[in-house]
Amino acid sequence: MTTTNLVLASSSPFRKELLARLGLPFITHSPDINESALENETPQALVERLAISKAQAVKIDYPEALIIGSDQVAVLDEKIIGKPRDHDDAISQLEAASGRTVNLYTGLCLYNAAKGTIQHCVEPFTVQFRHLSRPQIERYLEKDQPYGCAGSLKSESLGIALLSSLQGNDPNALIGLPLIQLTSMLIKEGVHPV
Repeated sequence: MTTTNLVLASSSPFRKELLARLGLPFITHSPDINESALENETPQALVERLAISKAQAVKIDYPEALIIGSDQVAVLDEKIIGKPRDHDDAISQLEAASGRTVNLYTGLCLYNAAKGTIQHCVEPFTVQFRHLSRPQIERYLEKDQPYGCAGSLKSESLGIALLSSLQGNDPNALIGLPLIQLTSMLIKEGVHPV
């Protein structure tokens, strides 16, 4: 398999930037799937299912490719925190997270469309928020505008200043694509980034 047959099933500029770090040629293709949670579905099961669904959704256009699917949710008080609907929702999300621990779960799938084989995992990551004042939240939102980010946290930018600690195996998982696990999956398919 040549690495030109690598497809990132995502429209996320953050995932695209992360994958580019591996130095492999790839293309992106935005999957069209329903991302709603199923009744009683855990956050971990949701991101795993969506990562697989995203990868499989683009098989019709790339039947010989290695397809990468990924999805992420943030969880506070056992409830999924999605992307904020608007500025007020972002304020509410960050006020709720202030001084608290938020768990992020990133589902990852590498689908070999030609063989029909799937490798998948869920990578957990935990962040501890600092105690945030309303003026700090407002300044952060004005500067970073993290409206496309789960939980209103854009950690690859100024959002890192909102956090007091991080815990997890792969800091890339915090942004949305666990490269350590992905590299292991690619190696199993005979694709070696180094």
